[in-house]
Amino acid sequence: MKSIKLMHLLTNVFKGNPAAVCPLEKWLDDTILQAIASENNLSETAFFVKTEEGFHIRWFTPTSEVDLCGHATLASAFVIFNYVESNTNVIEFESLSGKLIVTKEKELISLNFPARRPKLINKTKQHENLIDFEPSEIFFHTKTVFVLKNHEAVLRAKPNFSQIAKLNSDGLVITAKSTDSDIDFVSRYFAPHVGIPEDPVTGAAHTVLTPLWSEKIGKKRLVAKQISKRGGKIYCEDLGERVKLSGNAVLFLKGEIYL
Repeated sequence: MKSIKLMHLLTNVFKGNPAAVCPLEKWLDDTILQAIASENNLSETAFFVKTEEGFHIRWFTPTSEVDLCGHATLASAFVIFNYVESNTNVIEFESLSGKLIVTKEKELISLNFPARRPKLINKTKQHENLIDFEPSEIFFHTKTVFVLKNHEAVLRAKPNFSQIAKLNSDGLVITAKSTDSDIDFVSRYFAPHVGIPEDPVTGAAHTVLTPLWSEKIGKKRLVAKQISKRGGKIYCEDLGERVKLSGNAVLFLKGEIYL
């Protein structure tokens, strides 16, 4: 019987988006990776392997592999910075979304991701009955984005998970300008198609939301809050072709998985 390491991280203890991180010496079979993610039953389990250039990272939900995950990348970087290569402040990840650069400054970890600048689209029958509020605008880039009238609508919206799962997109993001003086915009993200009814905090969604709200508000640097039950704050910067997303992580649990 062999074992692999497992670390469970959060934004704050009992808050933010939990992620499991499994450092590997070499890649296991994909069926084993998926089985581990399913058994963890968190929105994301990240696996990484050391390479000559840096690290190769992959992300799995309980049901499938995805091409990008922000919070599990941040969690993986926390593990590397603190337990693997504590003498570095820069990590280069190879991933399905290309090269991802992660940097550390004091307690803040910053992710440099490709920007996914959404386009305004017309409402179709597919967009009906997804939530109990009418969107003022609909945008699309990998994810469907509903811009709602106000902060309160995002907070109160009730998702229709069965209808959202049928979307021809990577789930549904709902968003609005924030009424809080220290927050620029708020959001929630629903991804029942990959086994995540509502994701607590979603870095990948902010690769779409950052350029959207940067243009709407006229600011390059923004503070976002995902107002799920667990909640989380993300510091965002529109870099043009890239976005910078910053946050922090804490270690909740360390253990071993026996295979």
